Formats: sequence, structure tokens, C-alpha cells
Amino acid sequence: MNSTVSQFNYGMITPVVAFLMACAGAALGLRCTTRSVRMGARGRRGPWLTLGAICIGSGIWTMHFIAMIGFTIDGASIRYDPALTFLSLGVAVAVVLLGVFIVGYRGASPLNLGVAGVVTGAGVAAMHYIGMNGMKFAGHMTFDPMTVGLSVLIAVTAATAALWAAVSLHTLASAAAASVIMGVAVTGMHYTGMAAMSVHVDAGSRVQGQSSMDLLFSLIPMVGGPIVVLVLAAVIVMFDPDMLVGNEPVQNLQAHESESAPVADARPTASWPSL
Repeated sequence: MNSTVSQFNYGMITPVVAFLMACAGAALGLRCTTRSVRMGARGRRGPWLTLGAICIGSGIWTMHFIAMIGFTIDGASIRYDPALTFLSLGVAVAVVLLGVFIVGYRGASPLNLGVAGVVTGAGVAAMHYIGMNGMKFAGHMTFDPMTVGLSVLIAVTAATAALWAAVSLHTLASAAAASVIMGVAVTGMHYTGMAAMSVHVDAGSRVQGQSSMDLLFSLIPMVGGPIVVLVLAAVIVMFDPDMLVGNEPVQNLQAHESESAPVADARPTASWPSL
């Protein structure tokens, strides 16, 4: 039989904190990706792109499970399968890493951006539904295909916009604005996906309800790890001055490189005698 669910067992605390975590992960990820682009071909982009992907993926995943702290099912006790829960984290980081590496190394042409956005967005949506499949209770879930499709579309749009911003916006103000937009989109994707779900609790196994604190304490250890990662990434960003105050456009850096190249090439040429 269908059961009543609540998305906001703690009121607006969980959606607001979840939104802020999505914004934080996006902001850190965008600054790391910008740092790699500013380094140009002369620097090692891989570590910064990887850190950016970890930040964005961890922010999205943490947003999802903080929001799930406020989710309850009337008449059912919920637990989470750790294997599937952490698999969803791995999927989130992996697909964001793939998308960031595509645009970070190949550029944000329409084709590259489209491919990276679709792959990353579909992966983020997969993270959401893998995480939902990790939710265990005495019953089962069904999903409305149209609403699921809408949540995937939102995820793809959000991912494409985030990847474009990562390689196209290079100031703190623009990164902050993009992070807020990303936070809104990711949060919207989550609650759209939750709206697609109907819960059916087994009639013979209904319980009086689950303690909110029990659910909270079961999820906090899972969420704690990615939060620590985001804190460490924030420390790295804070201690890299170029990450905070380097707002020179990448085009100018490339122009400086091209201007200095002929000078270096001209020196050996001038030493050859004319024939």
C-alpha cells in the first residue's frame, strides 16, 4: 500500500544546508578548475582538475544525503546500504572528473561541452537513483518515468552550465554567481527526483515510526567524510593566492606566452652567419 512520505522532517534546515553544501562544492570546484586553466600548457593541470572534480562531486553527493536526513516514510524504518551509498559517491566524482577533463584539456567547444554535459549530467542523475536504491525499508519504491526524465534533464543542464562556467568564468564574482546557480539546479534535480518516487510499505510490517535522531546518526558518518574533503580543499584554495586574487583573463595569459615565444626563438637564429 502507498505510504505518506515527508521531505522536510526537520523543516527547512535540511534543504537549506543541502543547498549551501552544493554551492560550496561548486565554488571550490570552479576555482580549482580555473586554476588549472590559468596554468596553461606549461603547468600540470591534472591535479587541479582532479581536485575540482572531487569538490563538485562531493558537494553534489553531500547535498543529496543531507537532504535525505529530512526524508521519512510513515510506518517504515529506513536504513542505508553502505556499499550502494558509497558507490553513488564514487559515481558522482567519476562522472564529474570525466566531464572536467574533457573541457579542461580539449576546451569548451559546443561539441566538447555537449558531450561532457550529457555524460556528467546523466552520471549525476545515476548517483541520485543509486543512492535511492541504497535506501532499505520494509516495502518498495516505484518511479514515474516522466518525472525521472525531467530530473535527468535538469541534471544535464546543470552539469553543462557548470562545466562551461569552469572554463569560461575566471573572477570570484562570476564563480560565486555560477555556484549559486549550480546549487539551485542540483537541489532542484534532487527534489524533482524525489517527487518521481512513490513508496509502498508492506502492510504486515508497518512500525510506529523511526526516531529522527536514529536516522540522523546513521547518515552523519557517511556524510562526514566528503565534508572533511571539502574543508581540506577550502584550505588549499585559501593558501593559494592565485586562486583568490588572480583574476587576469586566461586570454591575456595566452597572449603573454605568445609574445614571449618569438623572443626566445630569435636568439639562436641571430647567431647564424648570413650566407
